[in-house]
Amino acid sequence: MMTQYMDTRLLPAFSQLIDGCLVQGEGAPLAVVNPANGETVTACRAASLGQLEQAIASSKRAFGSWRHSDHEQRRILLDTIADTLVAHEEELARLITLEQGKPLALAHFEVQGAVAWTRYTAGLELPVSVLEQSPQRRVELQHKPLGVVASITPWNWPLLICVWHIMPAVRAGNTVLCKPSSQTPLATLRLFELLNRVAPAGLFNIVTGAGGELGRALCEHKDIAKLVFTGSTGTGQDIMARSGATLKRLTLELGGNDAGLVLPDADPATIAQALFQSAFINMGQTCAALKRLYVPDALYDELCERLWEQAKAQVVGDGMAEGVTFGPVQNEHQLQYVQELIAEASAEGATLLEGGQALPGQGCFMAPTLVRDIAPHSRLVVEEQFGPVLPIVRYQSLEQALAWANEGEFGLGGSVWGKDPEQARQVADRLECGTVWINGHAEVLPHVPFGGSKMSGIGCEFGLDGLLEYTQRQVVNIRGRG
Repeated sequence: MMTQYMDTRLLPAFSQLIDGCLVQGEGAPLAVVNPANGETVTACRAASLGQLEQAIASSKRAFGSWRHSDHEQRRILLDTIADTLVAHEEELARLITLEQGKPLALAHFEVQGAVAWTRYTAGLELPVSVLEQSPQRRVELQHKPLGVVASITPWNWPLLICVWHIMPAVRAGNTVLCKPSSQTPLATLRLFELLNRVAPAGLFNIVTGAGGELGRALCEHKDIAKLVFTGSTGTGQDIMARSGATLKRLTLELGGNDAGLVLPDADPATIAQALFQSAFINMGQTCAALKRLYVPDALYDELCERLWEQAKAQVVGDGMAEGVTFGPVQNEHQLQYVQELIAEASAEGATLLEGGQALPGQGCFMAPTLVRDIAPHSRLVVEEQFGPVLPIVRYQSLEQALAWANEGEFGLGGSVWGKDPEQARQVADRLECGTVWINGHAEVLPHVPFGGSKMSGIGCEFGLDGLLEYTQRQVVNIRGRG
């Protein structure tokens, strides 16, 4: 029953927002399923390709005026949006838990993160650099908005990642069109309804769909100047190929299989809790979560035992229930994939250390699971499992561990854990990834650029570098009068 989660009157209409108006979709039927119990929360129809065209046209019209807004107008709008998020935090958090499954406290953290990123982005300034100032000329480098920015968001952090995409786009003078995951559209739809109350019509448009039809159309559309995507590497490759004909600007934050490397001088008692939280944040469904851990032989048994104690302390259940710290996997397909990898590792001789909780009878629940004594090239180690499991690999030499950590196609993040800062820094410098943490992992900050190497994506988000990805450089070369 939906009433046990929230007043159903607070559920959004689950309709498209096009040119400032809520409209019913004309495409295929869609349903949102609560992963905690398998029940359908609500249903609607997807947007049609015709409605997508209307949304793009609306965004394009709005860009004609918004591109000329000054920086103070943009700052005030984003600050107003942040205030709106604060006022609706409880409602948005409950929608996130309802559709995504995470514990309500973590959903509140997601909304609060969206507020923090919006406020930080509001305060950014687009720089104008003077490249030459001489009697002959003055040369400036400035940054202009691109046009309509399309955002395609995933199901793991639906509201926060949407904010990561759209707020710098608008701050830079662009308009945005969002297509959220069809599995978790509710909080994002409600967000856009709230945005429309404080923003000019057409500045924020949103359409929903499944099956890739709308996403493919966005990639190929001539009036989409930039596309921002967070999701799988395979989908990112398809987006890049389809966007080539229009030379679309792209920011792609793709898969990750982050390695954590424990040094021989580390203290298992000190680092166990942080390691566990880094690996199992959002039930492991985070691109930059720690997904494979390399531990020296001398520390291996103790650290495995301490991590298992952390796993057994979790309370698995419906994210809406009081005291729950560990929610379900978001969907059945993902749960089956993770379980397949675990079963294969077990058949190869690995040992499973499960949380041990009695799991609810319905929903996509899985206790936090540690896999020890696992081969370094097991699929569970080399593939991005994206779920509540951590493979722990034993190593004999640091060189061996570094070689294993740098293997594979991904290069999003990595971490080094140890007491000696100098040694940890030397090892960190040898990891091949976009971000390296020392004695931590998966910490992203609004002022710190974040992006991957290798097959983990192109471009970056956050900070001034992230903001500039939504702009076109323009050089102004000023000579004396002719």
